[in-house]
Amino acid sequence: MDNTSIMLGGKKAGLIAVTVAACLGSNYALIGVPNFKIMDLLVFVSGFVFGPLIGASTGILIWAVYGVLNPYGFVPQIWIATMLSESIYGVMGGLLGMLLPAGFYSNKTGLGMLFGAMGFLLTLIYDLITNIVFALTSNIPIIVALIAGVPFMIIHEASNAALFGVCSIPLITVLERNYRGMIP
Repeated sequence: MDNTSIMLGGKKAGLIAVTVAACLGSNYALIGVPNFKIMDLLVFVSGFVFGPLIGASTGILIWAVYGVLNPYGFVPQIWIATMLSESIYGVMGGLLGMLLPAGFYSNKTGLGMLFGAMGFLLTLIYDLITNIVFALTSNIPIIVALIAGVPFMIIHEASNAALFGVCSIPLITVLERNYRGMIP
C-alpha cells in the first residue's frame, strides 16, 4: 500500500469519525424531543457529498455506538435494524449525489422539494423497518406496532421532510466548497 492510499484512507476515516461525533452529539442533545433528530440529515448529506460508502459507514457507526449507549435501552435485534436502516440514508444520499447533474443548484426550490420528499420517503422506510423489527422482537402483532407508532412516525417523517428540504442545500454547499475534492 502506498502513502497516497494510506493518506486517503485516513481522510475518509477522519470524515466519518467527525460526522459520527456530530450525529452522536446532536442525538444526545435532542434526547428529550422524541423522533426529532438531525442525525438522518447529516448521514444523508455525508453520502451525497462523499459517496454512498462513506454515507453508509457513517449511519452504521452512529447506531453501533448510540444503539449500545441508548438511554432507552438496548435490544440486539433493534440495534441491528437501526444500524442497517440508518445506512439507507447515506446510500441513497450518495446515489442521488452521483445522479444529479452538475448544475443542479440552479433550481433551489425544486431541489429543496426533492430533498424534502427524499427525507420523508427514507424516514418512512426507516420507521417501517424498525417498527416491524420491534413488533417481531416483542411478540406484538405488526399491525398493532405500526398503529401505535403512527404518532411518532408522523413527527419523524414530517420533521425530516422539513429538515432535508430546508437544510440539505446549505450543508451540501458548505461541504462541497470546503471538502469535496478531498476524497476522490
